[in-house]
Amino acid sequence: MKLRSVVVNNRKAQLELVLRSGRTYPFPFAKLQPRPSSKDRIREAYVDRELGSEAVTYVLASGAEGSVHIDHALEYNEDPKYLADLLAHKLTVEASKRAERSGLSRRELARRLHTSVPQLYRLLDPTNTRKSLSQLVGLLHLLDCAVDVVVKSRRAA
Repeated sequence: MKLRSVVVNNRKAQLELVLRSGRTYPFPFAKLQPRPSSKDRIREAYVDRELGSEAVTYVLASGAEGSVHIDHALEYNEDPKYLADLLAHKLTVEASKRAERSGLSRRELARRLHTSVPQLYRLLDPTNTRKSLSQLVGLLHLLDCAVDVVVKSRRAA
């Protein structure tokens, strides 16, 4: 995800990160490091091209600098797509580790999953976000893993 702009909102004490899609994600000053204060305000904030337009860099009046990656804002705002992709990534990493330890060849894993070897490689690729959880759960089951989904109230956590 690429950022289009950033707005410093001193009244709400937050940075507002604007994606190219137009969607805005607030990020509070309290989560910034270094943290701005009433005596050391943000002098400048900009989309950092050196960070691939995926982060915002800000400069305080004292000269201290900090950056916020879009992933931090998505996690803070509990973006549903981001959280689902994060879960899929964790399952993919675990499946990759287990596949290496299993001793089964990629061809044998693909055969047991009733899919092709290139599709198996896509399934094991942590950067590929276009996969279903059912495929990952099936692969983990094939690798002799039990996958339990626990749903609980956040207040109890």
